[in-house]
Amino acid sequence: MTAIPSFTGDAQPYGGGDPYADYRTADFPFTRYADLADRRLGAAVIAAADEFFAQRENLLLPGRAEFDPEHFGHKGKIMDGWETRRRRGVSAEHPWPAEDDHDWALVRLGAPGVIRGIVVDTAHFRGNYPQAVSVEAASVPGSPSPEELLGDDVKWTTLVPRTPVGGHAANGFAVRAEQRFTHLRVVQHPDGGIARLRVYGEVVPDPAWLAVLGAFDVAALENGGQVEDASDLFYSPASNTIQPGRSHKMDDGWETRRRRDRGNDWIRYRLVPQAEIRALEIDTAYLKGNSAGWASVSVRDGEDGPGQGVPPRTRLQPDTNHRFVLPTPAVGPPARVDIYPDGGISRLRLFGSLTEEGTARLTARHQELGG
Repeated sequence: MTAIPSFTGDAQPYGGGDPYADYRTADFPFTRYADLADRRLGAAVIAAADEFFAQRENLLLPGRAEFDPEHFGHKGKIMDGWETRRRRGVSAEHPWPAEDDHDWALVRLGAPGVIRGIVVDTAHFRGNYPQAVSVEAASVPGSPSPEELLGDDVKWTTLVPRTPVGGHAANGFAVRAEQRFTHLRVVQHPDGGIARLRVYGEVVPDPAWLAVLGAFDVAALENGGQVEDASDLFYSPASNTIQPGRSHKMDDGWETRRRRDRGNDWIRYRLVPQAEIRALEIDTAYLKGNSAGWASVSVRDGEDGPGQGVPPRTRLQPDTNHRFVLPTPAVGPPARVDIYPDGGISRLRLFGSLTEEGTARLTARHQELGG
């Protein structure tokens, strides 16, 4: 974690104007991965030791935390985050919290996987943030209750040891544990508030579940799909194209800036291990005056295998879900969508099933990572 910028200490009290003007942040290299704690994937904060001032669910809200200096309730200042009450000591002679006093929250990841980095965001918590934080992770099958997760038989792995953090800052931590995790325990020492939690990593799906599904979306984030690269990320991330469900607004898709040359924009995907793709969808939902004019999808069997156009360059309509059944299956990964000349798409779905080789490779990785 030595290469990751760190912040400590209070921020200045809010003095008016843009509340993010003095926000402390950095470019963390692991944010290129998907957020495994995204609510769209089904993540949730399932329990917390205390949430007196602000509820735990705020931790996983999309977007950055908002600040209203006039927003007070009957318990005090209302913050857009998770905030616990102030801990006290045992007596007048010892009014300070004990060294091991802490508050915790249990987080169920929306998609189990290998965690590459964590951001504990204390935006707007300028003097009421925790002195330090720590994060542990566990891999528990099924849908365990909070009581089961807190049982003595659950093995927790420390991802972030107890580390001082700063107020009104994005506190980032690189993680190097090569293991598949399903749940986190986020601890603040001894008390305070955290605005947002982001857990960046690679989804590792359960091969037994995918086998039961038969045909499924082999590009979907929840099934192990991942965006490797894209030509343009000006308006929105390319990873939106493999999020669950249909887009519900324009910025929930992928949109590029307007091109003034003769090139085109594209996204390259890494899919689940080898699969046969039999059908696909290209959706332009809510992209009405800015959808791509044409699109093509190509699939390649391995990095050096021959590419297949599935379909070749095809005219797209605004705000429309386009469906294509392939005359013969295409074997991949990787896959790439090209749009012409620019604009956007909201979702890409590649429907297929694992080959025998793909099943074997996914099963081996799942077992290797402790799944």
